[in-house]
Amino acid sequence: MTAQASGGQGPGRRAVPALRASDEDRDRVAELLRTAVVDGRLDPVEFDERLGAALTARTMDALAPLTADLVAAPGGGAPARPAAELLTIKERHGSVHRAGRWTLPRRLAVRTAWCEVTLDLTGAVRTAPELVIELRVRGGDVALILAPGMTVDAGDLSVRHGALAIDGDPRDTTPGTLHVRLTGRMRHARLDARWHPVTTQGR
Repeated sequence: MTAQASGGQGPGRRAVPALRASDEDRDRVAELLRTAVVDGRLDPVEFDERLGAALTARTMDALAPLTADLVAAPGGGAPARPAAELLTIKERHGSVHRAGRWTLPRRLAVRTAWCEVTLDLTGAVRTAPELVIELRVRGGDVALILAPGMTVDAGDLSVRHGALAIDGDPRDTTPGTLHVRLTGRMRHARLDARWHPVTTQGR
């Protein structure tokens, strides 16, 4: 009688069960999918399908195919990183300037006193549909520069002895790309939210 190879399944061997996925595993995949739809690597329909599958996946084997073609960032760079939950900016009697391709967190805390602050979101990498900006600002000016399609809600922001100016472009019919919610308080300070002008195709 010929002996059965040790690597075979064999009648007495059990199949190794699939590794179960945790909530953290599902959240990590969902974050990668959100980054991909913002970057244009997934369209909204694909995003909805994959996100639904990720949130209901029970095993790692079920999660793996959902990001197999997305783990590299555009241009073949390093794997995409999930967004930070909170980024805090602190400054006194100086200036703060954020612009270019910077990754937005879910919550941005601005703690400044008598500063000039510029937050340019037009080239930022958006990783969630909403950005919460928590302001604790005393003195100075805050400039919030937005791309077409971004919206702003300042209903939870308290302003005393200061000014708040949010002037949208009525020609902007761009589908919503990011909702910015302003919270916290400002004292003796001014915040200006302005949009890059909408460009029209052709002449």
